[in-house]
Amino acid sequence: MSPADLLSESFADEKRRVSALHALALLDSQPEREFDALVALAAEMLDCPTALMTLVDSDRLWIKAAAGGERGEISRDIGMCAYTIQNEVPLVITDLDADPRFSANPLVMAEQGARFYAGAAIHATDGAGRRHAIGTICVIDTTPRSLDDAGRRALVHLATLAETAIAARSAANRAIAIATTADRQAATLERQDRIFRQAERMAAMGSWRTSLDHEQMDWSDGVFHIYGLPVGPVPDMDVALSFYPPHAQDKLSTAMALTLETGMPFDIEVDFTTAQGEPRRVRVLGELENDSGTTVGFVGVFQDVTERHALETMLRRTADTDSLTGIANRAAFDRALDTAMTRAHTDGTPLLLALVDLDGFKAINDTLGHTAGDDVLRGVGRELQARWLMGSFVARLGGDEFAVLIENPTLAATPAQVCARLEDSLRFPIAMNGLAMVSAGTVGIAALAPDCHSIRDFVHRADTVLYEAKRARVGERRRTDRRTAA
Repeated sequence: MSPADLLSESFADEKRRVSALHALALLDSQPEREFDALVALAAEMLDCPTALMTLVDSDRLWIKAAAGGERGEISRDIGMCAYTIQNEVPLVITDLDADPRFSANPLVMAEQGARFYAGAAIHATDGAGRRHAIGTICVIDTTPRSLDDAGRRALVHLATLAETAIAARSAANRAIAIATTADRQAATLERQDRIFRQAERMAAMGSWRTSLDHEQMDWSDGVFHIYGLPVGPVPDMDVALSFYPPHAQDKLSTAMALTLETGMPFDIEVDFTTAQGEPRRVRVLGELENDSGTTVGFVGVFQDVTERHALETMLRRTADTDSLTGIANRAAFDRALDTAMTRAHTDGTPLLLALVDLDGFKAINDTLGHTAGDDVLRGVGRELQARWLMGSFVARLGGDEFAVLIENPTLAATPAQVCARLEDSLRFPIAMNGLAMVSAGTVGIAALAPDCHSIRDFVHRADTVLYEAKRARVGERRRTDRRTAA
């Protein structure tokens, strides 16, 4: 193929890509819950102050959703995302200021400008079945940093989740458009019904209607499919609700009652069990149906979102877990501590914060190697989950620092004994390549006082106790060394 032919094909592909983007009706649209939640999850998982979902138009970047930033548009030629859509793998730029493509970029040169960028492309399929990169999920930080393989995989998962949400949104829009015009297009009813059923199968969804007294109910084929029932007579409301666990039944009934009272549509996600006993997660949307100004019932959409919910749950669990030890990470600890402090102040229950700092951890790494050091950290994680701690919340704060939140009244009544037992449990041998050492740790425990209302103050109090304990331990070791030398 000649250079002129390559240029012509590239132009045609870009034109098709932009056309596929415009067909989604996402540009210049209002905020949407799915995408706002997605960027918030990206910022939390990758610990970046800013996360964006961008759509790359012909001459601009439209920021569809933002966490730690603003929605709107910027010129395409200053955005990093225009480069991201050219790659099949995530684009990671550890230091934008050192990259000749971006060092003079106004977004980088600005005060507190961007220094780190990582993004993965979001794809959509056009009417001819061709797949195009239409935008990105990206995270931005004001300081240079790196992104490990787990972070890159998380970006790809988030991009896949965005693609799924976009596809479901498009299918739902098509289904709703067909549903609202079907009664005005009787001549093409059969064709539209066939397209509607295809859209339902594509989006794993169905439509439903019920009268106010629930005596008259209608389901599309998609609803029967999600229930795991053969298409036929619609079961009565009591039978239909029996597929939901009690808490889900209550949530659905409350949502419908609130819609009837306020006139506002409802949009909820609940647990569900099929006729075959398979647990699922479903999304139920509903609004009032009016006839000549009189409310006659409810109409809505029913969708199986099990796979998306499972992926979101997996990503959120990953965001809250320290990958090495399997216990909670710093972000999860901060939330748990805030909740525990509020509960203690409100209910008058006890709360202890134990901070753990390993002794001689650097010497173990230097002598036995980082593999042994990792084994020590995993071992500490296991010890802090011992049964005697009565399910206390444990977390790795970073490096060789750990924390334990103790709310059990029996344990909280004896902080000195808890401290001693923790320090004893942290003493265990570690061996590598014929060499052996002993892991040990120092613990500082503080009880939540009535006048302590900030996380920073509570952590500082425990940290002060820890520092004093470590200083006393160093002093004792030096006295022991002098006696040994004498």
